[in-house]
Amino acid sequence: MRRTRIIGIGAGLAVVAVAVGSGVTAMDQQGTTTITAFFDRATGVYPGSDLRILGVKVGTVESVQPRGEEVRITLRLDEGVEVPADAHAVVVAPSLVADRYVQLAPAYTGGARLEDDAVLPAAGNATPIEVDQLYESITELSTALGPDGANADGALSGLLKTGSANLKGNGEAIGDSIEQFGKATKTLDKSSGNLFDTLSYLQTFTTMLKEKDGDVRVAEQQLNTVTGFLADDKENLGAALKELGTALGQVKGFIEKNRGALKKNVDLLVPLTQTLVDERASLAESLDTLPLAAGNVLNAYDPANRTLNGRTNLNELSMGGPLVEAGTGATGIEGLAPVDATRQKTLPVLPLPAVGTVYGTPAETKKTGKGEKKEAGR
Repeated sequence: MRRTRIIGIGAGLAVVAVAVGSGVTAMDQQGTTTITAFFDRATGVYPGSDLRILGVKVGTVESVQPRGEEVRITLRLDEGVEVPADAHAVVVAPSLVADRYVQLAPAYTGGARLEDDAVLPAAGNATPIEVDQLYESITELSTALGPDGANADGALSGLLKTGSANLKGNGEAIGDSIEQFGKATKTLDKSSGNLFDTLSYLQTFTTMLKEKDGDVRVAEQQLNTVTGFLADDKENLGAALKELGTALGQVKGFIEKNRGALKKNVDLLVPLTQTLVDERASLAESLDTLPLAAGNVLNAYDPANRTLNGRTNLNELSMGGPLVEAGTGATGIEGLAPVDATRQKTLPVLPLPAVGTVYGTPAETKKTGKGEKKEAGR
């Protein structure tokens, strides 16, 4: 009975201890964030390893469990720590002997945040290369370049010897080339805007050629036809060029023999060309009025009588402009008056009929001896 009582008391204490521990754990995990990250391997990562951001511890690794070809790592993020929604996990190895830890990147600067129970797939996570893998890669490279690989026939050795011979004594030239290349890259960096503009224009040009591919093809075919024609008639073309060379030689000889006479004739042409330049306004006016004058002459010609018929209005002499000096106030018809039909009959007969209004001196009145008035006109 006493033994049973002791066992019951022990079991009760164990239950109480478990409950207290669970409560403490639940309180400790309240407000934290759980993140599940998958990796292709997780060498050196164990439960209790650090979870960091920018090298600062912000949580711990809760568990590490293999899941098929991947490893599932449960991360516990401390309360109040924020992580961006596009974060990824990286296993970091500070050195060959230091403990590895899991780091989340990038650091949170704003925007959407990673929620609780978020999952980071293996495709976005990374692990460091292992020393064994590095040694294996070096071994494979040395084997591939060794006597059982690329250097089986001494090809690699020959390449190294040839390279050594070519580079021997050219160190200064190679250094100058590197320096000039650096200056060229610096120039391109300063002119990057112009360079990209040129590339943009070149892209526009190539796009235009692509869109006009049919026209370009037609132009190429036409050019091919022309070149074929020239190739077929190359003998005639050569003969024509030969004759042209002969003609140019004769022209050259003529100019050399008659240089003095040509200079004299050119000098004589100078006054004529100068006169044409000075009178270019009159020449232009003549060219404008000559067609009208020629038309008037053709209209005035009488082919039946072989005469040029015309009529002149003498009154235009008095109406065509001032007959006295400007500023006197007098005009061409000042002091004249229209002549009526009755008075026109008393005027001398002219060989041409009157056109328009006829002007004459005003009629004057004279007194006779009997006191009668008589009208007189001139």
